[in-house]
Amino acid sequence: AKIIGTDPPTDVALLKIDAKGLPTIEVADSAKLRIGDQVMAIGNPFGVGQTITMGIVSALGRNIGLTAYADFIQTDASINPGNSGGALVNMDGKLVGMNSAILSRSGGSMGIGFAIPSGMAMKVVESLKSDGEVKRAYLGVLPQEVDQSLADYYGMDKPRGVLVAQVNDDTPAAAAGLKEGDIILAVDGKELNSPNALRNLISLSDIGHAARVQ
Repeated sequence: AKIIGTDPPTDVALLKIDAKGLPTIEVADSAKLRIGDQVMAIGNPFGVGQTITMGIVSALGRNIGLTAYADFIQTDASINPGNSGGALVNMDGKLVGMNSAILSRSGGSMGIGFAIPSGMAMKVVESLKSDGEVKRAYLGVLPQEVDQSLADYYGMDKPRGVLVAQVNDDTPAAAAGLKEGDIILAVDGKELNSPNALRNLISLSDIGHAARVQ
């Protein structure tokens, strides 16, 4: 295979295989996944041959510190060494994620596996295909999680959104008028509840995109 491009911050790469008539998989919208949805993990665990395991979506939007940009789907479908890069599919057989990592004390599956969402993976693939690299947009703020004490301070009914703890000079955020102490509830209509979610959403936007921040 020929390497078209790699993106270490998301652990995604694009390869080109000089072959024809290869089977393909339909890509589903990973943003529509819900906790509890059934999924299947496909791979070659421990080199035994192609294997399918079934589980559920245990959590969404996980960041376990493995990559700079993370929005992992957590699943209890068995993922073991040899599954990495394999497909995580929904019950219609459509791609919702790319198996990436596990947390384990034994080296084998303990029911805590992670997959890169298809939405993030395909966005990276599009950039690698067109430019050979990924160019990321940015806001220029230091985001902070809104906990219960901050929610109480700001008179919110519950913790939500992301607090702007700092706005850097000469950045898109400064030009747009964002101020320290603002709370960002949504970007382009997508609600946010963590600094990681804000970072991922902005970084995957087109450079120069006029984002609608609420």
